[in-house]
Amino acid sequence: QVQLVESGGGSVQAGGSLRLSCTTSGVSYSRGCKGWFRQAPGKEREVVATFYSFTGSTTYAESVKGRFTISQDNAKNTVYLQMNSLKPDDTAMYYCAATRIGDCPPNARSYPYWGQGTMVTVSS
Repeated sequence: QVQLVESGGGSVQAGGSLRLSCTTSGVSYSRGCKGWFRQAPGKEREVVATFYSFTGSTTYAESVKGRFTISQDNAKNTVYLQMNSLKPDDTAMYYCAATRIGDCPPNARSYPYWGQGTMVTVSS
């Protein structure tokens, strides 16, 4: 059974930092993909960052490049999203998602496993 549980969200002022964690069970850390997505009110869910476990390669949305970093800790079965220089536009519900095999798909509908989300609010 696959479970993903996010934590680390909260409220910060613009320019601040947060680190999101996604603790998983039932997914491999040597293959498959782990991703962070976000959804702001009235907007579609969008990919923020992905981590392809087989190669360690990462991808980022243009809007977060240079500010966010995705990583995973195999020993802790946890995926992280370090978010620096936060902006009000980063305000959203953040979700962790995973696939068991294959590369990282760009669209949310291709990820079969999801966490419940953690809210990030950035004030100006």
